[in-house]
Amino acid sequence: MTKRKVIPVVSILAAASLALVGCGQSNTPTTTTQSASRSSQPLTVSDTWIKAADSGMSAAFGTIRNTSDKDVTIVSAAAPVATMVELHETVMGPDGTMKMQAKQGGFVIPAKGELKLEPGANHIMLMDLTKPVQAGDQVTFDLKTSDGGTVTFTAQAKDFTGANENYTAGEGSGSAPAAPAK
Repeated sequence: MTKRKVIPVVSILAAASLALVGCGQSNTPTTTTQSASRSSQPLTVSDTWIKAADSGMSAAFGTIRNTSDKDVTIVSAAAPVATMVELHETVMGPDGTMKMQAKQGGFVIPAKGELKLEPGANHIMLMDLTKPVQAGDQVTFDLKTSDGGTVTFTAQAKDFTGANENYTAGEGSGSAPAAPAK
């Protein structure tokens, strides 16, 4: 008799726990998926966010971790809110100011290591926004790796007044005009 009462109570508690987990909200919305061309993807993306912007340019940040025993190279990125998305680095220009440029060769995530994407450093640059990115918006990104894999993650937009480096056209892909980051 006791066993019959315990099982339904445990089932109800388990269902309630799942419902609460589904309603929870993370401060760092992040998901990863594997490419159909690979059996497993060694990269995870966490602590993601994107700079809110009304138009022009924006940037995405977070931490990319590689759990494998081999370096993984991210060669491109895409997001539906911009007509052009590039992997960028920030370097010191000849005049002593910080400048953004496309990262030649992509981002190499070392074996068992990580790469931080941060304002004023490596980041994912979104150019020619197709719509405003407002604080609280969720933006999905696809990262392509050199071996054909894909990692998908979602970043939440937030207000941020930093990351105002200049973009240097011609130093990298050269496909965008020089303009200050917004």
